[in-house]
Amino acid sequence: MLDHLWSTLDSYFSEMVTIRRYLHMHPELSFKEEKTAAYILNYYKKLGVNVRGNVGGNGVVATIKGDLPGPTVALRADFDALPIQDEKDVEYKSTVPGVMHACGHDGHTATLLVLAKTLHENRHQLNGNIVLIHQHAEEYAPGGAKSMIQDGCLDDVDVIFGTHLWATEPVGKIQYRVGPLMAAADRFEITIRGKGGHGAQPHKTKDAILIGSQVVTSLQQIVSRKVDPIQSAVVTVGSFVAENAFNIIANSAMLIGTARTFDEEVRTQIEHEIERVVKGTCLMSDADYEYEFFRGYPAVVNHENETEFLKQIAPSVPGVYEVEESPLQMGGEDFAYYLQNVKGTFFFTGAKPVTADEAYPHHHPKFDIDEKALLIAAKTLCKAAIQYQIDHVKHSSAIKQ
Repeated sequence: MLDHLWSTLDSYFSEMVTIRRYLHMHPELSFKEEKTAAYILNYYKKLGVNVRGNVGGNGVVATIKGDLPGPTVALRADFDALPIQDEKDVEYKSTVPGVMHACGHDGHTATLLVLAKTLHENRHQLNGNIVLIHQHAEEYAPGGAKSMIQDGCLDDVDVIFGTHLWATEPVGKIQYRVGPLMAAADRFEITIRGKGGHGAQPHKTKDAILIGSQVVTSLQQIVSRKVDPIQSAVVTVGSFVAENAFNIIANSAMLIGTARTFDEEVRTQIEHEIERVVKGTCLMSDADYEYEFFRGYPAVVNHENETEFLKQIAPSVPGVYEVEESPLQMGGEDFAYYLQNVKGTFFFTGAKPVTADEAYPHHHPKFDIDEKALLIAAKTLCKAAIQYQIDHVKHSSAIKQ
């Protein structure tokens, strides 16, 4: 059966590329993906697949019911874009100023749509059901996964698999990891309130820029001196704003940054340590402050059995030449919420452009992928879903005997 499915996917590869390029040319930002959601919904309706729109917002969920009994496997793809100007010189360049698919979500969507088409055509051989989760708003917290789960996208699902096209790894490589894979992604905002004044009279002021600078420096000591060195963590200040004329001492300054962690205790520790640094620095300078810590996505934590299963089946997928353990990734992903509700695993599919000596990273204005990776991603997800169902049925039969 798998050989037939893979052959069918090969024959649909040009359609996969066409879909990806269309979506790349017509990107939509998180929570604003109405046209993309409609495109996905109409694709399933034309196939005659049972589909539901407006799931938890702009999400779309389709279900392929197999003719044979077995477990329900969910596969997920996201479809939102980013507020970045597309700087690539390609025919499928974004047509929307300031918006582009700079993370591969267009490829994820094309992969899942054509895989769904293939599975639907062979539904009479399926040992169970396949749920296709097309998720909106992965790029911007609170994200789309949580609301889609609340709206029932995981109802009756036994296991979930997902992949991310990874443009910095070569095509043909699959990366997996048991346990934590991607970090919890949190945001913090700090406002320093001092006392502004003339640049020629600093003794009459409480310089918010100076205080803020001391805060930035001291924050670097949290990871190096407060967090257990066995743990991984990042504290980064990405924005420092205190606009004034050249001869004015700032009355206030705003610092915005991110904290990345894998362990929940460390996550909470960093939230508290940041405020201790801010509070102490402002107390020393007789200034006031406001501090807010916004919890984003939790860490992506893969389940052991399902990840080992993916590790075992991936080498037999056509086009895959290397399967290796992924290093920990400090990027965030709201696939984490699915894994908090059902067992499963999230993995990376190499998609580095063949002409690139050093691929542009995700979220870069010139980001692109090698579209051959779409086919490998589709085949790997296909193998994971089908083999899981077959193994589950065999195991159930053995228990009954």
